[in-house]
Amino acid sequence: MKEELTYTEALKEIEESVQRIENEDVDVDELSTLVKRVSFLLKFCKEKLYSTEKEIDMILKEIDDEE
Repeated sequence: MKEELTYTEALKEIEESVQRIENEDVDVDELSTLVKRVSFLLKFCKEKLYSTEKEIDMILKEIDDEE
């Protein structure tokens, strides 16, 4: 069974990948694959933040409506 990626895990992987690139710890053959993975993770994090913001806005609206 495939485990779902969390925001925290994605952010940690992004940070580790950026550090590897900055330290020049990535060979040219791996660089493209790593950049593609980071791009995917950034999109994942952006979508997660957006959906969380929408959920919070809905909850706050419900609270306001109840008052």
